[in-house]
Amino acid sequence: MSYSNSIIFGPIPSRRFGISLGIDLSPSKKQCNFDCLYCELEGAKTVDKMDTYPSVEEIIKAIKENFLKHPKIDVITITCNGEPTLYPKLDELVDEINKIKGNTKTLILSNGSTIYKQEVFNTLLKIDIVKLSLDCVSEKCFKKLDRQNSSVEINKIIPAMCEFSKRTKNDLVLEVLFVKDLNDKEEELELLYKSIVSINPKRVDIGTIDRPPAYEVKPVSYEFLEYVANKFQNLNVNIVYKNRPKLIQTYNKEEIISMLKRRPLTIEDIENMFDDDSKIVLDILFKNKIVQLVNSSGVSFYKYLS
Repeated sequence: MSYSNSIIFGPIPSRRFGISLGIDLSPSKKQCNFDCLYCELEGAKTVDKMDTYPSVEEIIKAIKENFLKHPKIDVITITCNGEPTLYPKLDELVDEINKIKGNTKTLILSNGSTIYKQEVFNTLLKIDIVKLSLDCVSEKCFKKLDRQNSSVEINKIIPAMCEFSKRTKNDLVLEVLFVKDLNDKEEELELLYKSIVSINPKRVDIGTIDRPPAYEVKPVSYEFLEYVANKFQNLNVNIVYKNRPKLIQTYNKEEIISMLKRRPLTIEDIENMFDDDSKIVLDILFKNKIVQLVNSSGVSFYKYLS
């Protein structure tokens, strides 16, 4: 079977990673070791390995052809109709991409379920930006929301993420997708916060359902995500929410410092929260080196300089 026309999608602009050229490692069907309730793909029986997939040669050929057409690519995004780390030749593929990528970064979007496997762990170390999902910590929540294949040893995932964060010289980003009445309980939030602090990623993206899900589940509100962002203190938390409301207010110097001490704010946060006078105050704080602007895997945050 030839996959050459269906492997690549994009380039598309990504607010979080720049201009992205996507690679689908399972273009013909969903192959995943999770069957998440919120998945935008149709529900499907979970698997522990892929049985059909494009060759490394086909993928590299498709990337090279697209590089000729679109020379300004910020990231090559390794993804999948399912879970990309189930691709059996992932290590070889990453090595081949690294030979041709030049200044373009590599990014993988994974559910994090296989990171405790040594061969996957070692391959992920070679990728510039590793983005892993972590929707639940408790086994009860995990089984109810992510509905993993029996091959997944969920008790090994978070310790392996902690080890990976220590070992990698590149960027680790975590993503938490909240679903109403499933992982939005206070006890689950506490477990998530403690685990994320111990993992110590560069950035945490928090969001909710914004496309029709496979099953009958509901999104949480923007206000809830803002509550979580404030609860996850001292982490680079990026709220991902389509058509997020503008809540423009005036803040004085002390209020801005207090907010930034609690959590860094993205440029998008500032645009959605600060009026023009508040932006002037923030700019003065920046010029006086009381706050700094830092880039975390493509997203800029204002942080308080303690």
